[in-house]
Amino acid sequence: MKIALAQINYHIGNFESNTSKIIAAIENARSAGADLVVFAELAVSGYPPRDFLEFNDFIERCLHSVDKIAEHCRGIAAIVGSPTRRAEIKGKDLHNSALFLSDGKIQAMAHKSLLPNYDVFDEYRYFEPYREFEVIHYKGKKIALTICEDIWDIGEDPLYTINPMDELMKQLPDMMINIAASPFHYEQARSRKEVILSNVRKYKLPLFYVNHVGAQTELLFDGGSLVASPEGFVVDELNYFEEDFRIYELEDVEEAVMPEGGNPLGLINDKIALIHDALLMGIRNYFGKLGFTKAILGLSGGIDSAVTMVLAARALGPEHVRAVLLPSAFSSEHSVNDALQLAQNLGSPYDLISIEEAFDSLDHTLQPIFGDLPFDITEENMQARIRAVILMAMSNKLGHILLNTSNKSEAAVGYSTLYGDMSGGISVLGDVYKTDVFELARYINKDGEVIPENTIIKPPSAELRPDQKDSDSLPEYEILDKILYQYIERRKGPKELVSMGFEKNIVDRILKLVNTSEFKRFQTPPVLRVSTKAFGMGRRLPIVGKYLS
Repeated sequence: MKIALAQINYHIGNFESNTSKIIAAIENARSAGADLVVFAELAVSGYPPRDFLEFNDFIERCLHSVDKIAEHCRGIAAIVGSPTRRAEIKGKDLHNSALFLSDGKIQAMAHKSLLPNYDVFDEYRYFEPYREFEVIHYKGKKIALTICEDIWDIGEDPLYTINPMDELMKQLPDMMINIAASPFHYEQARSRKEVILSNVRKYKLPLFYVNHVGAQTELLFDGGSLVASPEGFVVDELNYFEEDFRIYELEDVEEAVMPEGGNPLGLINDKIALIHDALLMGIRNYFGKLGFTKAILGLSGGIDSAVTMVLAARALGPEHVRAVLLPSAFSSEHSVNDALQLAQNLGSPYDLISIEEAFDSLDHTLQPIFGDLPFDITEENMQARIRAVILMAMSNKLGHILLNTSNKSEAAVGYSTLYGDMSGGISVLGDVYKTDVFELARYINKDGEVIPENTIIKPPSAELRPDQKDSDSLPEYEILDKILYQYIERRKGPKELVSMGFEKNIVDRILKLVNTSEFKRFQTPPVLRVSTKAFGMGRRLPIVGKYLS
């Protein structure tokens, strides 16, 4: 049996595009002699559709698309993910389903049993879990068909009370097929492969796995669809961060032998390279799927805006990314020169607009109220907000989308200005710690200097007061980021952090800053997710909570 894997970049609710891509892949698979072509979880609707699933019209369009796709399944079968309606009155109205299409109609269905309800997942909000398991018969083979999470509960500490594959094994299947929507983070490819290999080693069956690729606002899908041997290694994997299509002979997978000295997990990419490629895809898809073409950002001469600028230029084309240099009385000459040099290196358009006159005017306007009160964070924030006003005015007038350049370290501790440098349509680096921003800059420059070296080596500074450095207000980033990672990603408490060797007064101070800054993060643009715990939909904390604040 020849099985095709179709790794496609879907667009949530874009039924015409999704359906046409699926049909084109079916036609491609048929002409190449495939017997079966497999698509991802909720391929018809795109993932995650969220509360669109509460609209009857949305479900009707999904089912209509399935009917159109089924018409093309003649002489070939397809497995396609879609929401389906339940007939039962009790429980949720929908299943998350894998539909087996052949001879022009739906021949069988498998419904998702394990519905994740943690981190970025919220499937139990919409779907009813399924508790009946049947293999699918096709061309003399029995297929154990599962959906994403259904194969993940295989460790020693199970999250669920039932294991779909254990149930399906009672019917002696010949292969496993899993359709998935597995979002990217820089550790996910390894974790995903380890789960898949645990399944093939346990059940001694080949596994064909199809994942989404592409960005859905903050959620990034890396692809990496693959085929695994019953001997416990990755036979082949599709490309990362791009659409792909390949056909496999079942018998070849069953008899595959791992090359001597090979890695059972296959390709394992470098963390920074993965983040770089994921962010490029995230920017490109955010603009493309919303119909935008041009970006704008404030280019300060600092490393965050520099990295953001390069990523945007690589994603959209340098001619489509406009840099605006907005120096104040406190901006250093070398920062302005570094920003100019970067824009020129990229070949991007740029503008130089001083904010001194606007700041002096606003300062004069407020003088009767502020009187002799000393210069403080108020005047620092005024500068950041003046810059945001200029950038948003240009965005409105010229049709550019403003890129937010704040990093995760700043967002975590509130070292940013609400309605100032926190403005933007999408946050490019909001899930990248400052120390990793430096690594990204080095990665960008690996084949030659793009970002000026001075931007990378100079001490980070907001340049909102004389001789300001980030270290005046925060611990060194090498310490800060380690504490933030252990608290945010690893959920370590203050006692655990102190036991790890961090100073108690620094731990208490940093954790208080994180928790008291939640109101700021609640108002930020969507953050492209590249870590195991990003700010946004996957991290839900109360604004008025007292814990550690």
